[in-house]
Amino acid sequence: MTQTHPRSLENRHLKPSPVQLALHGAMAFPLAFAGLPIYLHAPDFYATALGVPLTTLGLVLLVLRLIDAVQDPLIGLIGDRYPQHRQLLLLSGVVGLGAGLTMLFHPHHSAPITWFALSVLLCTTGFSIVTIFLQTLGGLWDVAEVERSRITSWREAIGLLGLLTAAAGPALLGVSSNPQRAFHLYSLYYLPILAVATAALLYWTTQVRLLSQQQDKNDHAKKLLRWRDIFSHPWRRRFFALYGLNTLASAIPAVLVLFFIRDRLEAEAATGTFLMIYFLSGAGSMPIWHFVATRLGKYRAWGGSMGVAIVTFIWASFLGPGDLFAYGVICALSGLALGADLALPPAILADHINDSAGSREASRLFSVTTLTTKTSLACATGLVLPLLGFAGYQPGEALPMGLGPLLNITYATLPCCLKILCLVMLLRWQGGGTARSALFDTPV
Repeated sequence: MTQTHPRSLENRHLKPSPVQLALHGAMAFPLAFAGLPIYLHAPDFYATALGVPLTTLGLVLLVLRLIDAVQDPLIGLIGDRYPQHRQLLLLSGVVGLGAGLTMLFHPHHSAPITWFALSVLLCTTGFSIVTIFLQTLGGLWDVAEVERSRITSWREAIGLLGLLTAAAGPALLGVSSNPQRAFHLYSLYYLPILAVATAALLYWTTQVRLLSQQQDKNDHAKKLLRWRDIFSHPWRRRFFALYGLNTLASAIPAVLVLFFIRDRLEAEAATGTFLMIYFLSGAGSMPIWHFVATRLGKYRAWGGSMGVAIVTFIWASFLGPGDLFAYGVICALSGLALGADLALPPAILADHINDSAGSREASRLFSVTTLTTKTSLACATGLVLPLLGFAGYQPGEALPMGLGPLLNITYATLPCCLKILCLVMLLRWQGGGTARSALFDTPV
């Protein structure tokens, strides 16, 4: 792996080639497979094929999610403490991810719940390791500043394509007629995809320059490993506050989308079509947001995407049964904002790492983003589902009088209000500075 000083001049205006971008982003494709199978397909498979109670599976997943969230900062700390071993750590995550997914759909019939817990733990731990280090490597890629949004755009677009493939895979393999055979093939096909992506990423590390993250063996270097120093920086506190609130605004409709389509629009059969429109729109918008970020700056582009999300998604508050065309248009337009939410914050964080000479803290900083995403999803689930439950909502049943508008408000209006707050925070903290000014006008 070739490394250079963060301020190296000879590489400052390097433009990554499409091949390099594809090699780096390829790992996002198999990573996308580790979300849906675990939290959507696996519980149904164990409940129907093995007779494991859903309550037991839910409790196990809850505990494992807590472990999964807590371990992210530890993974980031290890990555920063031993940057010279990052490739070995990355490979350990790949092994855990591949082994966990394979074990998950080849259950041990005499102890299914224990096997389920072990498999999911391996899979989620491997997923966290690979995700954090993939983002860290992208953030440390020594390129011109305007190219960082292009790096994240390629990676996130490939990830969305992987998500669509993962969602369609079980159906194409015949999960409805023979779940065990379908998921057996699903896990076996996954391994070569993961192997090819890993080889591509490792080869990529030999072809590019990364900012140096070597630790000096002195007290100052050890001090840099303290977590309180990570968050003592005012820029970081503001950025992660904004990132967390924005992620929560996106997590609420993600938690409720299936309920909204089935019970409010009464269009369960069109669920796949709506999701495909949304994710393809997000993937297709990546070049647009890179262009906007190049012309106006990443912060203004991010703020613009929040405005797009607000003015398009708010119309979902007024939809009712049968409004399928209108919802399809909303999915397409709000998917545009999704592309910015995925591509721009990691690029902004990478800019900060470069500007503040924070390469020694890169793994921990990106581990905070993964922890924030998981926490936002957990908060959304813990807030909106009990709220609807207390109001009398029963998934899959006809909506009582007055509950339809409440579902609209929770699904669309509440997230838009949070997005408005995010936009106000961004405009206020940026202070109307230039496109290149440090985020929130705070020196780095």
